[in-house]
Amino acid sequence: MEFFSELLTKDYFVLFLVIGLGIALGNVRVKGINFDTSAVIFVAIFFGYLYNLYGITFSIPPIIQSVGLVLFIYTIGMQAGPSFFSSFKEQGTKLIALAAITVITGGLTAVSISYIYGVDMNMMSGLLTGALTSTPGLAASIESSHSPLASIGYGIAYPFGVLGVILFVKLGPSLFRVKIKEEEQKFEEQSNSNTPMVINKNLIISNQNVHGKTIDELKIRFMTKANISRIMKPNQLPISPTKDTVLEIGDIIKAVGTVNALHRIEILLGKVTDIKIPRSGTYEVKWYVVSNDNVVNKTIQELNLFENYSATITRIRRASIDLAPHPTTKIKYGDKILVSCSTGNVSAVTQLFGNSLKRIGETSFLPVAFGIAIGILVGSIAIPLGGMHLKLGLTGGVLLSSIFLSWKGKTGPIIWNLPGPANQILRQLGLLLFLTPVGLNAGQSLVSAVQEHGAILFLYGALITLIPMIIAVFTGRFLLKINFLSILGALTGGMTSTPGLSATDSMTESDAPQIAYAAVYPFSLVLIIAVAEIMAIL
Repeated sequence: MEFFSELLTKDYFVLFLVIGLGIALGNVRVKGINFDTSAVIFVAIFFGYLYNLYGITFSIPPIIQSVGLVLFIYTIGMQAGPSFFSSFKEQGTKLIALAAITVITGGLTAVSISYIYGVDMNMMSGLLTGALTSTPGLAASIESSHSPLASIGYGIAYPFGVLGVILFVKLGPSLFRVKIKEEEQKFEEQSNSNTPMVINKNLIISNQNVHGKTIDELKIRFMTKANISRIMKPNQLPISPTKDTVLEIGDIIKAVGTVNALHRIEILLGKVTDIKIPRSGTYEVKWYVVSNDNVVNKTIQELNLFENYSATITRIRRASIDLAPHPTTKIKYGDKILVSCSTGNVSAVTQLFGNSLKRIGETSFLPVAFGIAIGILVGSIAIPLGGMHLKLGLTGGVLLSSIFLSWKGKTGPIIWNLPGPANQILRQLGLLLFLTPVGLNAGQSLVSAVQEHGAILFLYGALITLIPMIIAVFTGRFLLKINFLSILGALTGGMTSTPGLSATDSMTESDAPQIAYAAVYPFSLVLIIAVAEIMAIL
């Protein structure tokens, strides 16, 4: 017993014991819901409470918390950076405005409660980040306030922050008298009206003027805006065409494009036919991971995949978020891309993108170290503002630098982007090293804080979760006229609630919620951090 008591005073033993127990608790699922890594803070608060109860003096070296903080914030910026600026351009302002309304309303609710009922602002900052399930926001709040009250508030509000969002999105259609099927149909119609539907037709070459000429010579893509995806010559198996493929009278082709594009290619080449082009197995669809420095920061349009490799990118997965590929989308190091290409070009496409999991796994720590150092330097610079000097601080400087460097992607030989697996490991390590000492310190102040403010803190946390969601739905539905499924996606993104998005996905077959979530999530991460820092210095 004495041996075990001595172990409980050793900082490194307690650090890893709390982390292990927290992860084990976070993995426990009740009706499909779990707290994941965030459960570590609950175990740490409990340990801190016990240490205080039995009068045991204990603390983890502050450098552990600081290292965890910078790693966590840096990887958050790395995740948000590539899509942070493009989300404004690609998704417009409505979804971003809805996410901003959600976060700012939560902040105003927390500040109002603080002034009306006299609750410490640091406590309310913690309640806000817990209610919005934002651990990065908590990190910013603690770094700015240096108060254990923020972590106590986070621990109080977080459970309902998770459950409240799930219940709200599940009950939302009934509360607002929305029919999911109708919203799915409206979203599909709106998407088709904004983006012309791409269809395909089989044509038989009958124009004498194109006989014996290559696809490149005819400039089919330039002239018609349509693509030829397959070609079948008489008594031969279908093949995937290249720019040097010769067209002849009697060839059957599959043309892909909009209605107008197919009308133009029909005039150029020949007539529509009912003859089918059988599958020949000459086309492959597979995932590639970007590990070749030469394609980093190049747009899909610059790669000219169709002309060079008869290939098309159909999906991009970046930092666990699926993105719709556009001609102006820039390729980032570590991206996973789904490519459809002819079998003969698979080796060339593999060489183009690298597709080396080994190289991705050997990610250098050099850009991480330089990136964090740059962030610390930026956070230390005093910015003149009126009669005062403002500093971004550790959190603000590291976050701003990581967003910029991730968006930049590459500087000379240095690749700033972190591939998904490396980002995830560093983020989780940073989060664990940060949450454990934060929770242990908070646990020692838990009893006095609850005695001072009472159980009403749980109600305050619930209000900060519910009020922003209600206002956001009313604003999105009746003022901004946004599709209800997109509202739910933007709402869960604004609340940074992945469990909430999962609950929404289970209600619909449409991808509207995922698209909205991916559009606003990076912006919401940064905005919550900004609001939490402002509250901490009020």
